[in-house]
Amino acid sequence: MERLDKFLCDSGVGSRSQVKLVIKAGRVTVDGAVQGDASRKIDPQQQEICVDGERLGGKRRLVVMLNKPAGYLTATQDRQDKTVMDLLPEDLRRQGLNPVGRLDKATEGLLLFTNDGDLLHRLISPKKEVPKVYYARHEGTATEADVAVFAAGLTLGDGTVCLPAVLEPLGEGESLITVCEGKYHQVRRMMASRQMTVQYLERRKEGNLELEGLPRGEIRILTEAEVTELEKSSL
Repeated sequence: MERLDKFLCDSGVGSRSQVKLVIKAGRVTVDGAVQGDASRKIDPQQQEICVDGERLGGKRRLVVMLNKPAGYLTATQDRQDKTVMDLLPEDLRRQGLNPVGRLDKATEGLLLFTNDGDLLHRLISPKKEVPKVYYARHEGTATEADVAVFAAGLTLGDGTVCLPAVLEPLGEGESLITVCEGKYHQVRRMMASRQMTVQYLERRKEGNLELEGLPRGEIRILTEAEVTELEKSSL
């Protein structure tokens, strides 16, 4: 359940002040009845909300950011382990959200969810080159030779070819790694191939979105402006 005025704002009707004027003018109906209470709680999945007779809602596009803690599988369900879906509020779990890509069980940080299948596939497609930035604590210290190998696109021991990536040494045992794809345990395997076993890994940025300010284990729904910018990064 959510407030009527918030739903209208999220649906692009206008700002909070504009939405209040639209409601006050009697232009909003809920299940066919004119609704004048901006704070009324509604369920967009169960109720019909219209502005000037045009229906809003049904399945609204949502993009949600999670600051993933360690210990959760990136999956919609699992018989044995906790999944990232367990960290979403019940009302969001009913919105058809799916994780965008994958963070392994031990990796923390920025993980997106969306119910927009087209956006999901664009964000995870290597062809779209959406950058993902990771912070790693690891054995050893990255050298200029390591930086050059990452930039050229390295090949892992099993023959997996990785696209060019950016390795930025931060000092002894710390680095930032930027990749534009999401192969299985890719960052860990890339670092291990250069004798820098990763001890801690956190995704800090995806596209234009940064993790900063969101507590571990918490979520927030992206604004329409943020989603628009995210879409631009995946075109």
